[in-house]
Amino acid sequence: MKLAILDRDGTLNALGDGFIASPQDWEPLPGALEAVARLNQAGWHVVVATNQPGLGRGLFDTQALVAIHAKLHRLLASLGGRIDAVFYCPHAEGEACACRKPAPGLMQQIQERYGVEGSQILVVGSCLAHLQAAADLGAQLHMVCTGRSAHLDAHQGLPPGWPPGTRAHASLGDLVDCIASQGPPPPNAP
Repeated sequence: MKLAILDRDGTLNALGDGFIASPQDWEPLPGALEAVARLNQAGWHVVVATNQPGLGRGLFDTQALVAIHAKLHRLLASLGGRIDAVFYCPHAEGEACACRKPAPGLMQQIQERYGVEGSQILVVGSCLAHLQAAADLGAQLHMVCTGRSAHLDAHQGLPPGWPPGTRAHASLGDLVDCIASQGPPPPNAP
């Protein structure tokens, strides 16, 4: 099974000015949903792993989060794409939990649910915490220069602190172009 784990905010959608607390706040990044549909067409199962501290802080409720993800699913379906599942950490910053990225809990849950070896998992995000959470899995790590990483240049080296072996791409669409032209990227070197 080919499994891709994507971060949500900054990878699939624009960050906005604050928390994404309603479907009206959630706007896809140009080309991101089309890229997910292309991943699906190439045989990839796509899962989202996202921190949602606004739940823990009481800024929105689970019903609002479900409505946001329903919008994501509808828009993707209209393009022939799908997200198989959304895993989220509902805890606020400072709460002791194993699922808030950069902790590996969400990534481990996804790996266990799908029964996929870490080296067969493609992990994509625009923030350091998302890739740090997956580093111990031995996953193929890919940073996209959108969202929190929009200031970075995909053609230059990454700043210190990014997990070893992380590859940079201008956008999710550019990553999918790379996969389509070269086949799946090789697993990270040990």
